[in-house]
Amino acid sequence: MSQKDLGQMKEMGFGQAFRANFLGDAPNWYKTTILAFLVLNPILLFTAGPYVTGWVLIAEFIFTLAMALKCYPLPAGGLLAIEAVVFGLTNPYSIYHEVQMNLPVILLLMFMVAGIFFMKEGLVYLFSKILTKVRSKVALAFLFSIMGAVLSAFLDALTVTAVIIAVGYGFYSIFHKFASSKEVYEKYDVNNDHIIDGKYYEDLDQFRGFLRNLMMHGAVGTALGGAATLVGEPQNLMIGTIMKWDFVDFFLNSAPVSIPVMIVGYTTSIFLEVTKFWGYGYQLPESVRKVMEDDVKTKDAEMDTRGRVRLIIMAITGVVLIISLALHLAEVGIIGLMIIILLTSFNGVIQEGKIGHAFEEALPFTALLVVFFGIVAVIHDQNLFTPIIQWVLLNVEGQNQLVAFFAANGILSAISDNVFVATVYMSETQKAFEAGVIAQEQYQKMAVAINMGTNIPSVATPNGQAAFLFLLTSALAPLIRLSYMEMVRLALPYAIVMTITGLLATMYLL
Repeated sequence: MSQKDLGQMKEMGFGQAFRANFLGDAPNWYKTTILAFLVLNPILLFTAGPYVTGWVLIAEFIFTLAMALKCYPLPAGGLLAIEAVVFGLTNPYSIYHEVQMNLPVILLLMFMVAGIFFMKEGLVYLFSKILTKVRSKVALAFLFSIMGAVLSAFLDALTVTAVIIAVGYGFYSIFHKFASSKEVYEKYDVNNDHIIDGKYYEDLDQFRGFLRNLMMHGAVGTALGGAATLVGEPQNLMIGTIMKWDFVDFFLNSAPVSIPVMIVGYTTSIFLEVTKFWGYGYQLPESVRKVMEDDVKTKDAEMDTRGRVRLIIMAITGVVLIISLALHLAEVGIIGLMIIILLTSFNGVIQEGKIGHAFEEALPFTALLVVFFGIVAVIHDQNLFTPIIQWVLLNVEGQNQLVAFFAANGILSAISDNVFVATVYMSETQKAFEAGVIAQEQYQKMAVAINMGTNIPSVATPNGQAAFLFLLTSALAPLIRLSYMEMVRLALPYAIVMTITGLLATMYLL
């Protein structure tokens, strides 16, 4: 910083200093918008009432998510949540209740994502070999999609997303470091493109597009597989528990909708890559492929016995992870903590600083998720969704009621937490069943409609799926230019065809 800049900072007035400090380096228009929201909300509360203000607050929070590349959503979204508490739209006890309800997800983020961090070396090594062997982008897209679906059906969508993020980040880092100018190599920063050698700019942009495509195929895959089984998503387990369905019962009841949607989802991934439609079809540049191949050869040549043992430990731990998650031997977060202990113990990571580095990726998102639960508490306390639920229950019958349930759950899940939406709908449906308003067969079908509605249309937005939101706010997203609107754009073909398929299957096959 120059002496002139230092002088200007010293002469800065309190108002200028406050504006400079408020939300840091975010654009001035963004700062002004957030301040306008904070001023507008109490005015709306006292003029239009809490119901309208609650819906406006949801829109404002979605705006902070959409601008995640301009400013991480935690500070601005957190201010909105604090204001909601101050003006009585919700209270700390309601937020704490939402946190309690979602404690398994919080533990998952805290420990499982850190556990995956300690497996990153092995994952990148394995997938680098796959990437250099499979030359067809269509095959790779299908592989990422089906891998995300199969793993999410038995494991957990957030865990699977953490894996593909780790792999994508590792790939990007290898080429970005290679493409950096030699003069600044020792000051290397993966976030800094100014150090990139000019001849690699085009290849780097192409590689970003390639990784964006793979990340979205994998993320959508987690939704496809997650919708089909009892353990695929948190709301599935909640629905299965209320309905007294075991793993097989849940799969068979959901299959008339989940299987057609899955088939259409896989077909869409192939179609998008073959036609290079809607932002898809980016190919892996030959320069990147060569760097990956050379990196694998170098690692193979340089790997000593200790390095091989480290990879073996990661592989064994990976098998333990899959078995533990598939059999649900404990909550996912507790299994994640076990993975951290095993990998740090047997691979010699014993310094606090090195262990702490593993938590850097997940904890900001964990904090953001708790803020999100604050917004969900507003939805709950102000009964924002109640009129929609009651209208569907009281005014629609038969197959049309199932379609309405699927659509209403889909729309609400796309703007809110799909676990919360499913909980509210199942609670109201259970009450109606116990009151004799709906028959047993219709009750079971409505449970499937709620499950598929919360899982499938919600891929349309990052806030609809926790895995999508995690990808959006990950360290990888800004590197590959995966903004909120870019995610919405890339998810749109999937969202349209999968939602239409789900609606038709609900109407004619359920």
